[in-house]
Amino acid sequence: MLHHVEIYVSNLDTSKAFWSVLAKIGYTNSSQWEDGFTLSNGEDAYLTFVQVSKKYESYKYNRRGVGLNHLAFKVGSRDLVDSLRQHCIENKISLLYDEKYPFANGDQHYYALFLEDPDRIKVEFVVSG
Repeated sequence: MLHHVEIYVSNLDTSKAFWSVLAKIGYTNSSQWEDGFTLSNGEDAYLTFVQVSKKYESYKYNRRGVGLNHLAFKVGSRDLVDSLRQHCIENKISLLYDEKYPFANGDQHYYALFLEDPDRIKVEFVVSG
């Protein structure tokens, strides 16, 4: 069982604004400190975001390189996926594969929204079936 994911970010304030999208699927800010914050949905797993130290800020993330490719969140309905997409449009959040929305992977039973966080981490919201 997954316990938590910790992600280092280039700009804590920008990332906090972006990741507030998770409030739409039940995540709340469960902890905050000078260099980070944690979002939890009240279940066992949570996400922590930490400001990268100056020593490592020149290292650039690339989801196509070794390491994390994307985070996927299962949501309860197609309407919620559509609502998340509208939130992203209204907040100028970078959408991926939007020209193929909502079936970007080609499967008509896999209804998904793909977006990109400020550090270019791919995020997916999906309801299947």
